Amino acid sequence: MMLYKNRIVNDHEVAISPFDRGYYFGDGVYEVFRFYNGALFEKDAHYRRLERSAEQTRIPLPYPIADIDGNLAQLLRAEKVTEGIIYLQLTRGEAPRGHAFPKPPAESVLLAYCSEVGRPLQAIRNGIRVIVRPDIRWLRCDLKTLNLLPNVLAKQEAVELGAEEVFFHRSGIVTEASSSNVMLVKDDVLYTHPANHLILHGITRAVILKLAFRLNLSVREEPFTLDELRHADEVFITSTTAEVTPVIELDGVPVADGKPGPVSRRLQGAFEEYVGSLNK
Repeated sequence: MMLYKNRIVNDHEVAISPFDRGYYFGDGVYEVFRFYNGALFEKDAHYRRLERSAEQTRIPLPYPIADIDGNLAQLLRAEKVTEGIIYLQLTRGEAPRGHAFPKPPAESVLLAYCSEVGRPLQAIRNGIRVIVRPDIRWLRCDLKTLNLLPNVLAKQEAVELGAEEVFFHRSGIVTEASSSNVMLVKDDVLYTHPANHLILHGITRAVILKLAFRLNLSVREEPFTLDELRHADEVFITSTTAEVTPVIELDGVPVADGKPGPVSRRLQGAFEEYVGSLNK
């Protein structure tokens, strides 16, 4: 089953036009929701980010958020899945090919589907390997758009090199990863890049920062360099799907002792408790 436009339909009923601007321009935005025990995690934050991405790209949301939320709840009930993700996509719609917005405006096309996806327990427990590459993406990484080819190519390079993620840097300043935010710990201080136009304003990132304050951790949202990254006591990523995943190796070199660190473990525990409290 899928949410297509404003209805829950069978997959075979969905017909995306080859003239959809999302197909030939990547002219669209998206969100990925995680759900635990059948409940969407931080859904209001995801909806706010969806609205912002749509507003900044000038793609009209064709339905009120309340309608979209109701349809996603109906989709989860229809699919009978309790743990996984929902992918939601909004495009500028079907129109003859031309870079400028179509006149008259096309009808925006919204679709969503859910997938049963378990938590990445092995990565959370053991950590992952990462490569570092220059950030060649555009300068509005705060918008969750469909234009992900640089991320795709970087992630494929990581896979071919036996790694699981890619960290990006701009002139030696670490920004984020291909599908997650980056945090490091040095001398008991937690660092992460400021939430500006160079990174996605991650939902899980915001939750982890809130939990860090609750744990009385010192937090600094400020740029850090590649050298600081490589000399960190701990490094980890955060995202909707990765949750809090330690990084144990950068470009083949161990991070500190090559094992997940105590701050990562404390934040993992706090995140588990936070998720559990929402589902009671």
